[in-house]
Amino acid sequence: MDRKEFLSSMGLGAASLAVMSCFGCGKGSNATNSSTSAPTGVDFTLDLTASANAALTSNGGYLISHGILVARTSSGAYIAVQESCTHENYPLVYQGGSKRFYCNNHGATFTEKGAVTGGPTSRSLAVYNTTLAGTSLRIYS
Repeated sequence: MDRKEFLSSMGLGAASLAVMSCFGCGKGSNATNSSTSAPTGVDFTLDLTASANAALTSNGGYLISHGILVARTSSGAYIAVQESCTHENYPLVYQGGSKRFYCNNHGATFTEKGAVTGGPTSRSLAVYNTTLAGTSLRIYS
């Protein structure tokens, strides 16, 4: 294979990959329809002294566990919501400085109480209860 054939085949491969990625984003895709539901029957505890949960020791930190995004607000309260956007199931991030949850994929935003404040979705996030007992944080439905 010469240089021209190689570059031509690489370009075709990249174009195919780009097209397939776009089809995956479509509102009619099966992944979209099956994955926007929030976890149910949630009941687990996080040990805040464990290194895996270190993000929750400082205000504004967050982590994902059991399909739930658990965050510590700027005031030190613990909050928990479903980990994925209600638009197309993309992972959310917690932006403590802005006091909101944000979807990097389509720009949806939600309050710390899960209410929609912007973006292509109209469905609020599922919110879970949190209870702190010593260094154990319980997250439950």
